[in-house]
Amino acid sequence: MEMSQYLEVFIEESKEHLQACNEQLLELEKNPEDLKIVNDIFRSAHTLKGMSATMGYEDLASLTHQMENVLDAIRNQKIKVNSEILDVVFLSVDDLEAMVESIAGGGDGKRDVSSVVEKLKLIEQGKSPAGALAAAETAVAIAEPPQFSAAKSSYDEFELTVIEQSNEQGFHAYEITVQLREDCLLKAARVFMVFEVLETTGEVIKSSPSADQLEEEQFDHEFTVTIVTKESIDDIQKKVMKVSEVEKADVHAISVEELKKQAADVEDSTQTTVEDTPVLAEVVDIAPPEAQKDDKKASAKQSSNKTIRVNIERLDILMNLFEELVIDRGRLEQISRDLNNQELQETVEHMSRISGDLQNIILNMRMVPVETVFNRFPRMVRQLARDLNKKINLQIIGAETELDRTVIDEIGDPLVHLIRNALDHGVETPEERKAKGKNEEGNVVLKAFHSGNHVFIEIDDDGAGISRDKVLAKALKNGIITEQAGAAMTDKQVFELIFASGFSTADKISDVSGRGVGLDVVKNTIESLGGSVTIDSKLGQGSTFSIQLPLTLSIISVMLVEIQKEKFAVPLSSIIETAIVKESDILNAHNQKVIDFRGKVVPLLFLKDIFEVPVSEQGDEFYSVVIVRKGDKMAGLVVDSFIGQQEVVLKSLGSYLSNVFAISGATILGDGQVALIVDCNALIK
Repeated sequence: MEMSQYLEVFIEESKEHLQACNEQLLELEKNPEDLKIVNDIFRSAHTLKGMSATMGYEDLASLTHQMENVLDAIRNQKIKVNSEILDVVFLSVDDLEAMVESIAGGGDGKRDVSSVVEKLKLIEQGKSPAGALAAAETAVAIAEPPQFSAAKSSYDEFELTVIEQSNEQGFHAYEITVQLREDCLLKAARVFMVFEVLETTGEVIKSSPSADQLEEEQFDHEFTVTIVTKESIDDIQKKVMKVSEVEKADVHAISVEELKKQAADVEDSTQTTVEDTPVLAEVVDIAPPEAQKDDKKASAKQSSNKTIRVNIERLDILMNLFEELVIDRGRLEQISRDLNNQELQETVEHMSRISGDLQNIILNMRMVPVETVFNRFPRMVRQLARDLNKKINLQIIGAETELDRTVIDEIGDPLVHLIRNALDHGVETPEERKAKGKNEEGNVVLKAFHSGNHVFIEIDDDGAGISRDKVLAKALKNGIITEQAGAAMTDKQVFELIFASGFSTADKISDVSGRGVGLDVVKNTIESLGGSVTIDSKLGQGSTFSIQLPLTLSIISVMLVEIQKEKFAVPLSSIIETAIVKESDILNAHNQKVIDFRGKVVPLLFLKDIFEVPVSEQGDEFYSVVIVRKGDKMAGLVVDSFIGQQEVVLKSLGSYLSNVFAISGATILGDGQVALIVDCNALIK
């Protein structure tokens, strides 16, 4: 079997199973008596183990096996769940995630996990996690799961458990030894046909030789398969014998008691057997009877949601092709207007409606729920709360809100910074909260919601809030503002000073935050995505960081404007409104031309000067002004004329022109001209 073609699926599914483990472990910590949660974690771990072994990542499979042993002891009520035990299981998941990331990056998935394996083994033996933590420092290697010899194959503890519990549920376990004819030329094809027959009668749990060896025909003419089924020996034998070129099929039942007796003999004689790579699949429901009904409901729910996996690169290619179609659509609309042909206009209008629907479908295909980012935070908050000796409840609202995949890929790190900031600087210690008359447990709310063509993400905490005086004092000390300017600033303007590079009000530096690194990066990243971030805070009551993001970055709505003979596009997301201003209404303040716009002083920026546009015609006494904003700040962009609103495709300027000031990209208009897209965030200081 060529495993490389399955690698991408393996990586994606492994990440999903590990994320499920993280989420369920957090639930288990809240509900330690709920065995259904344990079974869900066990099932994810079991599936991951099977996939890893099949793909040849033995270290990954071995660590998962050790974690399974602890989970098995918990669900069989041999071990009582507590936070210390879960800490060790979380460490296991961390190591598994690191191994999967190594594989995703082209590595071999190997990692020194001797420490966590020793902890798991001590917990499994009934020793305290504290003992596990101490003993782990002397661990030197991963202990391989014990192997047991059977008639034709070797079985580890987990496989024996599968066989035993299958027996309890009315299944029979059989070992089938198949012999192919000596003159068989296509052995791998016959093996496939035998497996296909067996999988219709039951579930395959093991093969000897391994799946890889069988598919590469690395065996003589005989192989053994172990299955669990409810069919009789005779029926299975008859079905296998119907496969062409099968000379003999020997089927016999497996005795769990005999296998266990043989296992004891193996342990007594300290012999070990090398296990063949198992062909494991999540095929046998080994959950206790009380969990089976819930599992069936979950299965029915999953089966009703039919999805397929599509490589994001394919969607990018589809999007690029559609972007070209949008450009041609604009060209056709231009030609239609110029020719003024009724029939052509109707056809173009119809094509525009169809392409608009197609555009919505393609954009929706690229949309991903923000939960793909949010899911990592409960685990992170749990660990940080323990590190900071704080009690914190994280509430997530609106995780189903969707964003373009490009935006999703970029917002993870900014959100990590903001949440760490809320936990370290925002929420107080239990003692401080109690002294203030608050609940000892602090609350952090992570909320996402749609509003128009934007998505808002808010991080809200009920902590200490931001001290205006403390921020101003630090800003004055760092020379960011003058004392006179600070006195005239609103609270919001003062709070935004914490986004300055190197700014920190922390009394001491910690591993969590307080180094002045992070919030300036947060602001720059969000603004590079065409978004903005604002702060609202009340001293003693808490703070809210609000992030505004565009739904997509590829096709945007703009206001087309003209400066002399050149066209520019201003994103509608930055525009407040347009205005016609008389030259006599323009004032001067601090060497800056300004206008009075609805009671606010708004500075004017003449784009022809900023972009050094050659002047061929002098303007009249009226100015066309586009009022734009960046957070609470505003500016008026002076242009020669407004052309109108249009949807355009945002194209990169390429690496050669990557540092052009205040230009975020370009677009091709319907008449073939290129219009530069103005970066309003760069213009407003």
